[in-house]
Amino acid sequence: MSISKEDVKYIAALARIDVPEDKLEGFTKSLGGIVQYVEQLQKLDVSNVKPTSHAVPVGNVLRSDVVKPSLISKEALVFKVPLIIE
Repeated sequence: MSISKEDVKYIAALARIDVPEDKLEGFTKSLGGIVQYVEQLQKLDVSNVKPTSHAVPVGNVLRSDVVKPSLISKEALVFKVPLIIE
């Protein structure tokens, strides 16, 4: 599949991107190269490749929830903050 300047203009319009006329040739070449690469990837046999959502295993990075003793209300209210006067 080859990409034309009209294709690039259409895609730019969909993305609401203003492509200046002098840059159109470069974008056409670049987008054409990307499409050719994707076509190469589509030719690969991936029938034995297991689908994944992550490249590496993902696990919970949070620490385990451990119950520890804490202050009761009376002990917590004993602490005083110094008065600040300006």
